[in-house]
Amino acid sequence: MAVAITQVDGRIRVEWLIRWYTRGASLPLLAAGLFFAFAAAQIVQQDLFGYGSMRDGWPSFVICALFALCFGLPGLALATLRYFVELDRILQQVIVTRKFGPVKFSSQRRLTDYKFLSITDDGDERASLRMYNVNLCGGRGTTPIEFTSFKTREEANGFARELGAVLKLPAKDVVGTEPDADEDY
Repeated sequence: MAVAITQVDGRIRVEWLIRWYTRGASLPLLAAGLFFAFAAAQIVQQDLFGYGSMRDGWPSFVICALFALCFGLPGLALATLRYFVELDRILQQVIVTRKFGPVKFSSQRRLTDYKFLSITDDGDERASLRMYNVNLCGGRGTTPIEFTSFKTREEANGFARELGAVLKLPAKDVVGTEPDADEDY
């Protein structure tokens, strides 16, 4: 997965560039949403300026408008999805943001709670596709922040070293080790 790391005035931003096929998956949903929105607009036009009657047309309008929302909103979310983590060294904050068009969900955490970067695997050795995750970790009780996943261990280690150099944090490769006994996964 492509990652862009920018550093400006003590603020480090790690952003994931969404692949083209994820954006392409939104096209059928957007097309279906636009189709039903167009049908709803035609029903309103026929009822207001044509020979239709509002009494007969409102159920079909409601159904078309509902389908337009049910298909169009997920398509819009897939088309405009952005996920990034901002690390502000001056304010000592970590801000995790998920953005879907105009809607933005973010959570703030303290940077001092995080001590190292870890490289872990999904734990399934028999799987045909094994993924290696890079996480920002702290002590016990601190929820790790997942940065990204890689198909090869070398890519994950390279990204962790690069990000660790920018953040001045050590990177630990814990692939193949057992999780702590008191942690619930």
